[in-house]
Amino acid sequence: MRYLSSSFKVGVLGGGQLGKMLAQAASRWDLPLWVLDESRSFPAGSVCTHFVEGNFRDYDDVLRFGRQVDVLTIEIESVNLEALFQLQDEGKIIHPKPEALAIIQDKGLQKQFFFDHNLPTAPYSLLDEEEALEAARGTWAPFPFVQKLRKGGYDGRGVSVIRSREDRNKILPGPSIFEPLVSIEKELAVIAARNPSGQVLSFPTVEMVFNPEANLVEWLLCPAQIDPALEQQAQELACRTIEAFQISGLLAVEMFLTTEGKLLLNEVAPRPHNSGHQTIEGCYTSQFEQHLRGILDLPLGSTRIKAPSVMVNLLGEPGFEGPVIYEGFEKCIAMEGVFPHIYGKAVTKPFRKMGHVTVIDSDMEATMEKARKVQHTLKVIA
Repeated sequence: MRYLSSSFKVGVLGGGQLGKMLAQAASRWDLPLWVLDESRSFPAGSVCTHFVEGNFRDYDDVLRFGRQVDVLTIEIESVNLEALFQLQDEGKIIHPKPEALAIIQDKGLQKQFFFDHNLPTAPYSLLDEEEALEAARGTWAPFPFVQKLRKGGYDGRGVSVIRSREDRNKILPGPSIFEPLVSIEKELAVIAARNPSGQVLSFPTVEMVFNPEANLVEWLLCPAQIDPALEQQAQELACRTIEAFQISGLLAVEMFLTTEGKLLLNEVAPRPHNSGHQTIEGCYTSQFEQHLRGILDLPLGSTRIKAPSVMVNLLGEPGFEGPVIYEGFEKCIAMEGVFPHIYGKAVTKPFRKMGHVTVIDSDMEATMEKARKVQHTLKVIA
């Protein structure tokens, strides 16, 4: 297959910031990258080789787009599966394969997959919409528990923590997973990569810190502040998981480290992920280049760390909505080892992901100190 030619096309379903950064990685190799999404004004529209306006949830749009490219991948899970199965039947190369994506799209099937393949995860119950509403009336026990909608959840949406009967009004309507609230010491993530030839590598484990109000990752540390034996366990678990799914490209594997010292799988995402943005400056191979290597069956790149890094998500400030302003940008870029990534979204909203900043330094303590300065200096307002 002639990858580096003007006639070879990689297609991406989704034109958000992940599509943009995939296009930026592809441009280093002059690899034509086509994107399907609703508006050319979306982040990937300004940097990809060719932008097609359409809906990645629509059967006809995905089918038409997929027939124009040589390899098809995603930057978001909620794409039209029926079209992907049809394209696969026609011989199109698709990564992740629609069989794996069908499982991952449904958190109930995803949980059962973990159990079927002896991958450690928290116990759970599946409730249909009527049963979920019954839970809101207090008939499901015990408290506290976590509810996750089986489909449609994204960036913290579709998840509700129910700590007591007083929280029952937070129950979300729809078929759901209910699982006990695990006592967590840290939330970790490992991005694993695989190519069709069977080569598997994983990036170093990262430690995620969440914004309690928006349930979004606010910043992350790489490497995670855990002991070497636990790091090895996390790496092995991520590799076992991507091999179980037989996914080519990336699989972001989110984990809980319990207060008892156990690792439990939380969720997976078969694409580049927010927990891997720091790899652009912090590792020898970025997650975006690695995803391209994986889906094209190229040798996977080194995942070794160049320097300790902290990634700070740039979230829209509460109380601001409208044309975006980045306050404090000049002060941040004056700092050594600070790398802002602005996604190109014209309008900010409270807690909307508008960009991220990677901070690197010689040791983690210095890196964290500098990251705190960035977090307090750079504000996304309107």
